[in-house]
Amino acid sequence: MKPAPFSYFQPTSVAEMLALLGEHGDDGKILAGGQSLVAAMNFRLARPSVLLDLNRIAELDFLRPEAGVLRIGALTRHAAFHKPVVDAPLGRLLAAVVRHIAHYPIRQRGTFTGSLAHADPASEWCLVTTTLGAEMVIRGRTGERVVPAAAFFKGTFRTDLADDELLVEARLPLLGAGWTGGFYEFARRAGDFALAMSLAALRIEGGGAIAEARLGIGGVSDRAIRLTALEQALVGRRPDSALFAEIGAAASKAVEPSADIHATADFRRDLIRTAVKRALERAVA
Repeated sequence: MKPAPFSYFQPTSVAEMLALLGEHGDDGKILAGGQSLVAAMNFRLARPSVLLDLNRIAELDFLRPEAGVLRIGALTRHAAFHKPVVDAPLGRLLAAVVRHIAHYPIRQRGTFTGSLAHADPASEWCLVTTTLGAEMVIRGRTGERVVPAAAFFKGTFRTDLADDELLVEARLPLLGAGWTGGFYEFARRAGDFALAMSLAALRIEGGGAIAEARLGIGGVSDRAIRLTALEQALVGRRPDSALFAEIGAAASKAVEPSADIHATADFRRDLIRTAVKRALERAVA
């Protein structure tokens, strides 16, 4: 199929993009990689009358560590993370996650913040940002605001972005010395959307006990979920298989999974148990 007719603009600055967003409101859709939007337009599931292309806005093309965070600009492609982008533990964790995102050609065009703005519950980057407590930098014609990931995602394909705002940047904590991370995802085939996935990050003290923890689950509800109570349950304990099995079982009870044509709620509940346990195991492997 082919998309419905639309007007097309290629602004060259954020200011120009914001002016266009203000003019066209919810009639306009932002195009970065277009790996979700263009497919929806071709099936006419999405029918924007105006398409606003980010790709000529050079000021949004950046990826750099600064002041304890990794700053990810709106034109950073998934493929940028195929190798660790920073020497810190975060770089290795992102490299482990990215290979689960769709397929290689899609990772060459799709963008990190585009995935966040799309807010698919099965998005790996939505899980990463939620679990690690990332910040979203949002710009509108009246100024800039910074929103924590926990407040940014509102549900399936819904975020805190207004029609005249642009997600210009995501900021991820670098994770310092002693931190290590693990990721596990279950999908029916490589490149398919996850039926369940989990991300774990642990800071291990010199004595071998867990000093801090970050733990999240995705693909099982209308948004990624950070398991803060279970993070606290990990602190002060030594990482081992028995502990991780205990936390996985607790996670399966703490989350109310959704059901769809791909998996029943009971099946997803069992996947949660396994995904959490394996993510924790990989964090200390």
